[in-house]
Amino acid sequence: MNAADPTPAQPLPIALDAMGGDRMPDAAVEGALQAAAAGERVLLVGDEPRLRAAVAARPALAASAGDLTIVHAGDVIAMHDQAGDVRRRKDASIVVATRLVREGAAAAVVSMGHSGATMAAALLLLGRLRGVDRPAILANIPTKNGFAALIDAGANADCRAAWLQQFAVMGTVYARAFYGREEPTVGLMSIGEEEGKGNELVVAAHALLKDTAGVRFHGNVEGRDLLAGTTDVVVADGFTGNVMLKLAEGEAKVLFGMVRDALRSSWRAKLGGLLVRPALRAVADRLDPGTYGAQPLLGIDGYAFIGHGSADARAVRNALGTARRLVDAGVRDRITEGLAALVPSDRA
Repeated sequence: MNAADPTPAQPLPIALDAMGGDRMPDAAVEGALQAAAAGERVLLVGDEPRLRAAVAARPALAASAGDLTIVHAGDVIAMHDQAGDVRRRKDASIVVATRLVREGAAAAVVSMGHSGATMAAALLLLGRLRGVDRPAILANIPTKNGFAALIDAGANADCRAAWLQQFAVMGTVYARAFYGREEPTVGLMSIGEEEGKGNELVVAAHALLKDTAGVRFHGNVEGRDLLAGTTDVVVADGFTGNVMLKLAEGEAKVLFGMVRDALRSSWRAKLGGLLVRPALRAVADRLDPGTYGAQPLLGIDGYAFIGHGSADARAVRNALGTARRLVDAGVRDRITEGLAALVPSDRA
């Protein structure tokens, strides 16, 4: 299971932090083995003895796995630790995995662990792209039209108008590359559709976005527009975006719980439940955060992806696939090109 040196015809592997998260390392190992069996190149980063034992416990899957290499990391930053610990804990799995990207040994880093530590490691070791003041987390939100990109989903609680402008450019590039939408529309989250509605940040950002080259600005949108798919990209400060993301995820769980209870309430309901089960399962899959597995941190000089702490093997496998798609699409370079046309933020 030792990876060969990459050649021009062989892409760099994805570095997976196998220790961060509630179900790690088992979920990471199983997801990585599944991805490797499908042709992905993976660097599994973490406690080597534990990872080798987890691989050995899955002999059938390991036998079909292709290019998977274990990279030892003797430390792990737990959920209760501080994000700033990445500066001194150089042997932590997220630090080692991110360092592999900086050193050119990996194309991207994926972690289901401490989101703050993942962001801190990416900023410390990879840095920001030129023209980016603050990197942002982009979340894929299921809508009636497919998916919408919500940015920022939690990296920056307090923002400036110029940062939201940068988020709009990054979201536009992502929607083109990942959703395949040639002219994605961008909405600015506010408390009203009319220009002039919202707080000072939103009003100032609206003025910038109206004249931003390369951004097809729809105008203000409201909370209901996110799930309705009114625009392909929705821009918000990280505080608002994270609240919206957690609300949407929580509401989906509650509603499906209500439907499940209703379908168990009587024999007629149970009979109907058998008939609608395939359709409900398809909807549940669309709403499951594990569909994409992890969300990209856009604006860094590299590729980093943040997943849910409760991620299972399916989410890990899908996260590796999401990382590969963005790397292959050259999203980092396309963001740099898009931001080059913006007025520097200190003059905005």
